[in-house]
Amino acid sequence: MKKLSRRNFIKLSGSAAVASAAAGSGLLAPGTAAAKAPAVARSRAADLPKPKGPRAVVLGGGWAGLTMAKYLKKENPKLDVVLIEKRATFMSCPISNLWLVDLVDLEFLSHSFLDAARNNNYLFFNATMVDLDRDSRRIYTDQGHLDYDFLVLCPGIDYNYKAIGVEDPEAEYKLRQNYPAGFMPGSEHLSIRNKLEDFDGGVFLLTVPAGNYRCLPAPYERTCLIASYFKKEKIKGKVILLDAHPDITIKKDGFHAAFNELYKGIVEYKPSFEIKHVDPDKKVVSSEFEDIKFDDAAIYPRVRGAKLLEYLGLADMKNPQMEAKIDPLFNNVVGDKRVYVVGDARPMPYSKSGNTSNSEAKNIAKVVAARSMGKDVTKWASPHTVCYSVVNMEPMEAISVDAYYKRNPDGSFAFDRVKLFEKRTAARGQATLEWAEGLYRDMFS
Repeated sequence: MKKLSRRNFIKLSGSAAVASAAAGSGLLAPGTAAAKAPAVARSRAADLPKPKGPRAVVLGGGWAGLTMAKYLKKENPKLDVVLIEKRATFMSCPISNLWLVDLVDLEFLSHSFLDAARNNNYLFFNATMVDLDRDSRRIYTDQGHLDYDFLVLCPGIDYNYKAIGVEDPEAEYKLRQNYPAGFMPGSEHLSIRNKLEDFDGGVFLLTVPAGNYRCLPAPYERTCLIASYFKKEKIKGKVILLDAHPDITIKKDGFHAAFNELYKGIVEYKPSFEIKHVDPDKKVVSSEFEDIKFDDAAIYPRVRGAKLLEYLGLADMKNPQMEAKIDPLFNNVVGDKRVYVVGDARPMPYSKSGNTSNSEAKNIAKVVAARSMGKDVTKWASPHTVCYSVVNMEPMEAISVDAYYKRNPDGSFAFDRVKLFEKRTAARGQATLEWAEGLYRDMFS
């Protein structure tokens, strides 16, 4: 597989354009006040075919939204399903760590929304949402308005830089642009890959945020893969991982084994490091007790529910992560069984990961479909989390976890039926790619 460098980057300009188009979910135009949709959006209906049945609109074309659109149609073929997404092309966040170090190509991550819609008999509407009127069940977009019978919001996450002590907008955007987190696919990933291509040595800093962040094992996997890349390319560098948690959050034995056995002297793991301040100019990250200097970085701040939810009045602002205020069993907005929130913007402590969102969307598609047919669902179904983490490049070796969730008598949730596979093997490395291919087929074929 050809290595991407600045010298041959131009040769992949077409693919880079795909990734650029996929940058960020951006479902609500930045700076748009939800109560003030443009006049054209209010006055003109979107140029869409008339619905042939009850219309179910899915907002957001990530793993949750794509799965929801497909399975709503499967569960109730009479539904007229529309998927609204701002991006023209899909780029996957799961597996993107492998692309950073050239274990997969960009085509492995990139897929067509048009193919998904054609193959699964729903409509792809390439538009940006600007407002929502739940009383009249009307969505306003930059391409005109459309009405819905059921609405499923899958807006994902936004970053919360204030939670790591970055209050000044100028400093925040220095961090966003110079040291991107790399957990919203597209330009952030292109930037980090270019950083690795150009890295001559020194300290490359990574962070693990507090709270329930997107893809629990991903920062540890990224640490392993960058360290493996340094070994392969003979780069005299160190990877420092600052973790807000007291220990690795999941698959800790497998990751600790990789750090100690494969990357001793390259990886420095610092747990219980709660970031209080970042100086992007001096390249220093500070906790209450310690300052860490770096040469380059991908700084992952705390995550929050997408700002779209806040703009629309659907976020729980008492929740530290400002996630959706929904029924924890069936995902509908409290007091409204016509509107649902699925995926990484939910408040339940399920893993914010691709497989979990795919599984959850299938469960909630059954709920919405049943209610669209005048029925109801009374039994909660657990999402399913399957996650592979590649910890070595040559040979490509991985560890994995397979888990469900349970609801405790007090209403809280916890992991259930957890199976950990923490001995790294090449077979699991291959299974990582097969897992991804299977989920892509599920969403796009």
